[in-house]
Amino acid sequence: MTPSPTRRFERIGRERVLLRLFNLFAGLFLFGVSIALMLSAKLGVDPWDVLHQGVARQTGIQFGTVVILASLLVLVLWIPLRQRPGFGTVANAVVVGLAANVTLAVLPDLHTFAPRFAFLAGGILLNGLATGLYIGARLGPGPRDGLMTGLAARGLPLGPARTAIEVGVLGIGWGLGGQVGIGTLVYAVSIGPLAYLFIAVFTVTERYPHPQARRRPQAARIQGVCS
Repeated sequence: MTPSPTRRFERIGRERVLLRLFNLFAGLFLFGVSIALMLSAKLGVDPWDVLHQGVARQTGIQFGTVVILASLLVLVLWIPLRQRPGFGTVANAVVVGLAANVTLAVLPDLHTFAPRFAFLAGGILLNGLATGLYIGARLGPGPRDGLMTGLAARGLPLGPARTAIEVGVLGIGWGLGGQVGIGTLVYAVSIGPLAYLFIAVFTVTERYPHPQARRRPQAARIQGVCS
C-alpha cells in the first residue's frame, strides 16, 4: 500500500529533525575543535577568543570554561533586547566550550612555523564548515550572533554595531594577555566568505512541502525563507 501524502510528509519531517540535530551538534563540536586548533597555532585568534584567552590567562580558568561562562553572560544581555534563545542557542553556549577543552587537552605543543600555520589554516577552514553546519540546522543563533541581531532589531545598524563590539572585546582581550596576530587578520578576512559558502551547503530545508502547503505555494516559499 502506498503511504498517504500526509504520512510521507510526517516521515520526511522526522528525518529532517534528526538531520538538523545531527548538524547542530556536529557543527558545535567542530567549532570548538577549530578554536582549539587556532589557539594551538599561537598566531592569533578571532576577537571573541582573544577575550576568552585573556580572561583564561588572568584567572587560571580553562579556556573552554571561560567560553561557556562568557556565553551565559551574553545570554543575560539578551533579556533587555527581548531575544528568545532556541535549543541551538543553549547547546551552543555549552558544547563549544566543552569541545575546546577536550581538544586542547590532546593537541601537541607546536614550536615550528609550518605546523602552526597548518593548524591555523585548518582551524579557520573548519570554523567556516562548522558555522555552516550549526547555523544551517536552523535551531537558534549562537549567543553572540543573537546579541548582534538583537541590537539590529532595536534599530542599531548591524555592521557598525558588530564592528564596535568586536573591536571592543578584541581590545579588552589584548589588554588581558590574549594573543592578536596574523591569524586574527586572516580569520577576519576569510570567515565571512567561508561561512556564506558552507551555510548555503548545509542549510536544511523541507524537501517536500506538506500537501496542504501545495495549495498555497507562495506562502510556503515565504515560510521556508523566513524560518
